[in-house]
Amino acid sequence: MAKMIPAAERLKRAHALIQKARDLPVPAEGGKFNLTYMAQVKDLIQQARDLVKFIPYTPTATPEMKAEVAQIFEEADQAKKDLFR
Repeated sequence: MAKMIPAAERLKRAHALIQKARDLPVPAEGGKFNLTYMAQVKDLIQQARDLVKFIPYTPTATPEMKAEVAQIFEEADQAKKDLFR
């Protein structure tokens, strides 16, 4: 059985994954439209979204946590736009 990760830890990990996507080096061959690079960035952003997507539906979620989840979704969307622009 999988170990439960507390919501606060999930939020921290999601922020770290988005930052990791932003820090990925752009390859010289193909630039930011290199398919491998694009797949890695999209995967990291999707992992971040998947970590926090159910937090708002838990009974222990505070309004602050729900707001931070919304912020992570916005941050993930913005990172994807910035990296592929």
